[in-house]
Amino acid sequence: MKAAVFKGPKQLDMETVPDPECGPDEVIVRVDVCAVCGTDIRIYNYGQANVIPPQIIGHEIAGEIVEVGRDVSGHHVGDRVTVATPVASLDCKFCKEGDGPRAYCRRRQVNRCNDFKALGYHFPGGFAQFMKVPGIAVSYGNIINLPDSVTMEQASLVEPLSCCLNGMQFLKVQKGDSVVVFGSGTIGCMMVELAKAYGAGQIIVVGRSKDRLALAERFNADLYLSVLDGDPVEKVKEVTDGFGADIVICCTSDVSANTSALAMAAKGSRVSFFAGVKPDPVIQFDCNHLHYNEISLFGAFASTVEQYQTCLELIADKKIDADKFITSRFPLDDLKESIENTVNVKGLKMLSLPQA
Repeated sequence: MKAAVFKGPKQLDMETVPDPECGPDEVIVRVDVCAVCGTDIRIYNYGQANVIPPQIIGHEIAGEIVEVGRDVSGHHVGDRVTVATPVASLDCKFCKEGDGPRAYCRRRQVNRCNDFKALGYHFPGGFAQFMKVPGIAVSYGNIINLPDSVTMEQASLVEPLSCCLNGMQFLKVQKGDSVVVFGSGTIGCMMVELAKAYGAGQIIVVGRSKDRLALAERFNADLYLSVLDGDPVEKVKEVTDGFGADIVICCTSDVSANTSALAMAAKGSRVSFFAGVKPDPVIQFDCNHLHYNEISLFGAFASTVEQYQTCLELIADKKIDADKFITSRFPLDDLKESIENTVNVKGLKMLSLPQA
């Protein structure tokens, strides 16, 4: 089969590799779509500790089952599916002893497990014509069937949307809340759509690149601000009658957003440090500001199988218009070019089509 093999930073080679072999508890998926994630771009540019070359990356996957191991039940050749990225361990002492508070995988909180693995990181991923789903992922429920109303392209967006949903569920958005989203890429725009679905009032998007902010305007937030035009804290305070924002979500690796988020947060607000920060993740903030104003600060990382299922339902029910995020499609051979296009702000969500 054809696959894009990550060999190290800036080294992504198109190769012909052996087709994956299906074990008795495994499933083989023909990959029809694998969307490009910001993490894929980071891996391509810099590498990542949990991706040991050579490896097939890519984890925003939709396809069709073409082979099922003899011990697998509930899945069939021809099923249209998406596949959840986190692969449970179930092997730590906490999971072996029962379902206590640290038995994350047993409690269906696989994204909190210290030992969880992931498709496209530890296991070969979706930038290939076929992908094997390991037995533990099959039995844990990672393979999710698609409703007839959801296309393969739409299904490839379930993974990033599920991560956004994970972050959003901490924040408990209420009807009429003012929401500020730092970052105007795909993730930031997904947060805008989820905030609308939860009934938010005023929604403000803050970014740096005016080209990317222009792309984000298709999601009809109430206000788009570039940090190049001035301090976003002052502007947010101005348009919220001096109170600040009820919800602030940081979807950018620029650490200055985290500092600004805390400064513009209203009394009783909720702030999410959603994105990882590089290269320097350290900030200083006034602890008393959080204390006296009762500001709640949350982190969020990855998602659960159940959140995948919820997001698939949101797309199927047309509560989230997945097609609005897709700006280009390309054959697997052009993966490098698509990564560069994303970096250079030539689109939002780019889709690799390995069968093209």
